[in-house]
Amino acid sequence: MAVLIRGVDLEVSPAGKANDQIASTLRSAGATTVLAVRVNGEDAILAVGLVDHERFDLDAFGRDTEVVTVADVAPLVDRGSRAGDTVVDVGGVQIGGSGFTVIAGPCAVESSDMISRIAWAVRAEGASVLRGGAFKPRTSPYSFQGMGSDGLQILSEIRATTGLPVVSEVVDARDVEALVDHVDMLQVGARNAQNYSLLTELGRSDVPVLLKRGFGSTIDEWLGSAEYILVEGNENVVLCERGIRSFDPSLRFTLDLAAVALVKQRSHLPVVVDPSHATGAPNLIAPMTLAALAAGADGVIIDVHPDPATAKCDGAQAILPEQFRSLMAELRPVATAMRRWIAAPTLSTIA
Repeated sequence: MAVLIRGVDLEVSPAGKANDQIASTLRSAGATTVLAVRVNGEDAILAVGLVDHERFDLDAFGRDTEVVTVADVAPLVDRGSRAGDTVVDVGGVQIGGSGFTVIAGPCAVESSDMISRIAWAVRAEGASVLRGGAFKPRTSPYSFQGMGSDGLQILSEIRATTGLPVVSEVVDARDVEALVDHVDMLQVGARNAQNYSLLTELGRSDVPVLLKRGFGSTIDEWLGSAEYILVEGNENVVLCERGIRSFDPSLRFTLDLAAVALVKQRSHLPVVVDPSHATGAPNLIAPMTLAALAAGADGVIIDVHPDPATAKCDGAQAILPEQFRSLMAELRPVATAMRRWIAAPTLSTIA
């Protein structure tokens, strides 16, 4: 069992540790781990491995102290650790709450002209965040790996001209500092979903993180990966269901929309869906986007390319700008019927 202890009189040392009296009291109740953490921007104490939380004296923590029981697997990710849903701000665009956020753009930045054309096209149809990878981990070392630092500079320029916040993939903990100067959100791809050194480094930053589910990860493993980020202090995490590998070769992966509904019940974190990587089929992007909305997702991330046949990365899964326009036209009335609204950039983010 794990508990979170919150209160106005709670003492946390400047080093971010529970004081000796608190730690001793919790360990006497069987706690195997005692940490000072941040919950909704305030100090709290997390105790994991408790046998019986009724064995310790609440007076040891000061008056007006609240003790909340949370999941052992990922206690900070657990819904019980927050009073409501987390809403993550990405360059002025909110992910979570009643809105439905559409993130769109090419899988990889290939040139300034290409990303500019797509950015203006998806923005015109209602996308509020631009995706584009400058660094691309690929199955083969001979495949296009992204434009690197040149791609980051292009993304930074496009962000300035269009006003769209940018999400781009980080593949190495050493690149985090360079990326945060150019993008508004860092994406952890499926291959790095359990790269714990990278997740820990991202936790030490305050930049929003889009954490994709590994294609072989269970739900507990996915939530555990998010816990690595939250325990370091970064609460700005958005989960992304991108499909899991199954026995059926009909599609690229199997889009697990039941996981979306389940995680929304278990966690306070926003959840978005990637129908592009999950299906690998452009003709299924629209229906899976509508299904994601119906399942309770907080948004989608969609691969849009001006000429998928010549794309250097994942062209087979990309849709054309005109297909994206049709998708958005289908999405709006369904969102309205479900009392949801399509998130849009705030005035401060529009160039």
